[in-house]
Amino acid sequence: MNVVGEGATPITEVAAAVLLRGDPATPEFLLAQRPVGKVYAGYWEFPGGKVEAGETTRAALVRELQEELGVTVDQAWPWVCCEFTYPHARVRLRFFRVTSWHGEIAPIEHSGFVWSKVGAAASVAPILPANGPILRALALPPVYALSHAEERGVEAELTRLAHALSSGLRLIQVRDKTLPRAQRTHFAHMVVTLARGFAGACVLVNDDPELARTVSADGLHLSSRRLWEIDRRPDFDRVAASCHTPADLARAVELGLDFVVLGPVLPTASHPEARAMGWEQFSRLLEHSPLPVYALGGLQPNMLDTARRHGGHGIALMRGWR
Repeated sequence: MNVVGEGATPITEVAAAVLLRGDPATPEFLLAQRPVGKVYAGYWEFPGGKVEAGETTRAALVRELQEELGVTVDQAWPWVCCEFTYPHARVRLRFFRVTSWHGEIAPIEHSGFVWSKVGAAASVAPILPANGPILRALALPPVYALSHAEERGVEAELTRLAHALSSGLRLIQVRDKTLPRAQRTHFAHMVVTLARGFAGACVLVNDDPELARTVSADGLHLSSRRLWEIDRRPDFDRVAASCHTPADLARAVELGLDFVVLGPVLPTASHPEARAMGWEQFSRLLEHSPLPVYALGGLQPNMLDTARRHGGHGIALMRGWR
């Protein structure tokens, strides 16, 4: 995806829908095929269209889905926002995750549509260039668990992780930066070993690329400080970062990271001195983020829908994930 800055070329605002159905843990999403006679005819895309003058992006989403698929939106959560330059136009796509609608889906303005499983390889091709990277972002789980063996003890934390993985947890950060080196290495190795027994589970190590490679972790999580100390994306399949300011978010985008955590949203016991930003500020900060953003700080599992209503991909938890 080509993320571009401000320039002379006018931007066309577009509302795009990720329609989701089935099991919330492993849902299916809809792709529609562009018809003959349109630019990129035959390509597959997330349905949606141009925002008209005087129209909000959400209103455009509702109208476009009625016109294109014959359905009326009941529930839509704002998600990522990406800019892309095509040969014929520059567009800003505001994606919404649509989880409830009424009416029977029909390809009124498309050649056809197909449902695919989140996280699986795309079942159709070619996919419209601006939409391809969205598939990878969409595969991220809703809960990001941060380990806390420093407080609970290594064996107790491994037991907690085993139970959570059995209950559906699929994204873990090995944090625990104050553990002695040998103990942290052992703990990280055991977390990765546990996760390998569950399809789709992903383990990131906090701020230590050497440790991440030693234990064959899936990726690296950068602190906000380390985010500014590096000049290129680390060579891991998944790379995330902790962000607290608009500048942090912009830096994560510049480095081409996969996702970020943003906070603290609410007062938190782990950083009582940090000022909580609140949900409205959280929403404003990520309004135009092309990266999936997890809300962090003082959260509980029952706040997942609240985070999503405010544009978050999900929630990051240290104490509340089990």
